[in-house]
Amino acid sequence: MVFIRRVLTASGATAVQIAEYVRGNQRIVQHVGSAHTEAELGVLLQRARELLEDPAQGVLDLGLEPTPQVKGLVEPSREAGLFDVAGPREPAGRDSPGRVLGTDSRVLFRALVEVFTALGFDGLDDEVFRDLVIARVVEPTSLLDAGRVLRDLGRAPASYATMKRTLGRAAADKYRDRIATWCFQHARTDGDVSLVLYDVTTLYFEAEKEDELRKVGYSKERRVDPQIVVGLLVDRGGFPLEIGCFEGNKAETATIVPIIKQFQSRHGLTDMVVVADAGMLSAGNLRELDEANLRFIVGSRMTKAPNDLASHFRWHGDAFSDGQLIDTLTPRTGHTNENNPDLRAEPVWDPTENPGSWRAVWAYSRKRAVHDNTTLTAQENRARKVIEGQKSARTPRFVKTAGGKPSLDEASLARARQLVGLKGYVTNIPANIMAAGEVIGSYHDLWHVEQSFRMSKTDLRARPMFHRTRDAIEAHLTIVFTALAISRTVQNRTGLAVRNVIKQLRPLRSATIAINGTNQTFAPNIAAEQQVILDALHKPKLTH
Repeated sequence: MVFIRRVLTASGATAVQIAEYVRGNQRIVQHVGSAHTEAELGVLLQRARELLEDPAQGVLDLGLEPTPQVKGLVEPSREAGLFDVAGPREPAGRDSPGRVLGTDSRVLFRALVEVFTALGFDGLDDEVFRDLVIARVVEPTSLLDAGRVLRDLGRAPASYATMKRTLGRAAADKYRDRIATWCFQHARTDGDVSLVLYDVTTLYFEAEKEDELRKVGYSKERRVDPQIVVGLLVDRGGFPLEIGCFEGNKAETATIVPIIKQFQSRHGLTDMVVVADAGMLSAGNLRELDEANLRFIVGSRMTKAPNDLASHFRWHGDAFSDGQLIDTLTPRTGHTNENNPDLRAEPVWDPTENPGSWRAVWAYSRKRAVHDNTTLTAQENRARKVIEGQKSARTPRFVKTAGGKPSLDEASLARARQLVGLKGYVTNIPANIMAAGEVIGSYHDLWHVEQSFRMSKTDLRARPMFHRTRDAIEAHLTIVFTALAISRTVQNRTGLAVRNVIKQLRPLRSATIAINGTNQTFAPNIAAEQQVILDALHKPKLTH
């Protein structure tokens, strides 16, 4: 009689052999292999069955005809092992062939969980919230569809009702406040929080009617859907620090001070530099920031250039050299002018001596001048076509109307040509603390906050929004804010865009196989390139 036997080896492995009984004695016909796991054992047993059943095998060694019968082996007494049982074994039934139950991207999920944990976010002790955040990083979708994404990541998702309750819990338990605190601690440890960048965007809703929060307001995309205004504060590397939402018809200039004060109060900060674009430039904003003992750098509007640079234009004309910097004054309001163009030298701003002015830094770039001239030429050509009736459009720039007849505004065009290549910056930081070049360099870091907004709108698809209640909207923004922190960390650690990282890691599929009466999950083969990414993402949890 030929049968399959399993023997525990001295190394702890299980040997699978084909054996025979000859006159009451066992004799090994063929050694199939040794298994170290249940799955490997199942594979070897299946191979042994194939050897017994395959007619192509012919007659086994020693001329014995194979018969597909499997019997168990009564092992002698030994130390407890993987397959030891009390007493003699009954003959074992035949094991079914192995089959794949499914594959998933748990390698990617675990890597993102490591980042989530390293940032301290596991302090929320809310796995459902964590899963929703990671699902948004991997594949932004609706709450109803989040379960599909999580299953693909090897997670058993919570029910839709549980997910909705989690959103309510995130709002009620002020998850965002706690996450913002951990983000600040991370930024303070890994970077620099002495300078923060601020910008705003709008998120629109697939809704017809307005309410107290969702309002139709100014939209750069000319949308007429209800929207909210979102303010985002990041460090100079683009890592998110604070987020807030406002009514959709709220002016952008009215958002910066509340966000900054909230951030300042949360972390007890008394000294930092706030950088924002020209859209935040209002006399009230700058005064409030200054009164809060905060330093600021904001973009200046081109309409201020002729007044700020009056001395330069008087003594040097409109000639500038590439990279030239002019450190001067700009009025805090339109009623004050402390810059005397009769003096050839530009004044050095001093907060005590110039209480009616801010410091202004203007820079000239030849590359910017080429771009500006190209733009102005296109605008002039468009204006001429409208004037000549060749093109119907809303009144474009450089077209004026007198007596119902349009004409080219030559004076405005000449002023615009005079200012090409110039970019201005307004600050309350004295020159002896921050040089003009550093002021400009700090402002140029604003592209990081713009990049974070693009990331939230595209990679994380923060919009359009389908939530109706304020709590649900706030919870959605909390998830987006948390996902943005993870995405930024992934990008900073790997040097790759988060979409690129997901594109490389998501195809690493783990396979779950049912074999030998057990389910076994096999890890994927990881190429060196992807292993480098995984190693970069693996960092210990931040300690505070």
